[in-house]
Amino acid sequence: MPSPLTRRDALRLVAITAAGGALMSQQAFAQEASAETTGLMPGADVCVLTPEVTEGPYYFDPSLERADITEGTQTGVATTVRLQIVDGSCKPIEGARVDIWHCNAEGLYSGYANQTGGIDTTGQTFLRGTQFAGASGIVEFQTIYPGWYAGRTTHIHFKVFLDEKTVLTGQLFFPDALSQFIYQNVEPYTEHGHDRDVLNANDNIASQATRASFAYVKELEERYLVAMIVGVDPAAESATGFGGAAGGGEPPSGPPPDGAPADGAMSAPATETGVSLVPGISGIR
Repeated sequence: MPSPLTRRDALRLVAITAAGGALMSQQAFAQEASAETTGLMPGADVCVLTPEVTEGPYYFDPSLERADITEGTQTGVATTVRLQIVDGSCKPIEGARVDIWHCNAEGLYSGYANQTGGIDTTGQTFLRGTQFAGASGIVEFQTIYPGWYAGRTTHIHFKVFLDEKTVLTGQLFFPDALSQFIYQNVEPYTEHGHDRDVLNANDNIASQATRASFAYVKELEERYLVAMIVGVDPAAESATGFGGAAGGGEPPSGPPPDGAPADGAMSAPATETGVSLVPGISGIR
């Protein structure tokens, strides 16, 4: 019988995933501390233009310029999302408008009716917000670790607006091992009651987004810090513009492709007694 994983093994499992995403090293994040004044955040695929992907069916602009998008109503693992907007030569883009939106721990988006279980969140604006990049090109949002819903892997949506014609629509992805551990051990994520049907390896949109769209994650004392560099071509003209992506898109369906993990294939790692693996959450051992 295999021996239980130690805390170090569990973190290594999170840090090295088959479809991308990683925990940032202490050394890398030491560099990040000076990013506001001296240049780029650390990370893979620096200066690579971020691929545009479908907007999905749940975008709207609530006209809320804010850093904290939880509205004090959304429970889950506290998470800071930090994006740095740059061009293809690594020059930060000051003034870029960045919108993000994502589902809550139960897999629900704000502002829409007829979601899973017939739930209607019309008129609500949780987990949506806008920030404008400073001289370093950086925006930062306070939120929770996103939940999941059938047909999609864990993700956060974003839009970067440079002007009325240059709009990049993208998605940010997370390490599967970390997501799986949280979903199996932390309330209210555990309330789904069934296994995810799509992971990073068999999510069509994650494949289109490439490794450039997989975030780096740092475990802080009370929250996760999620960081990604978003490369935008200032000369590009989006087919969607300010009006939003055409044809919203449907989540992938059907069985995983050959070689992809089957449903429930990734189990939560065992851990050392007395050591919490989820920042800010007591009792998760």
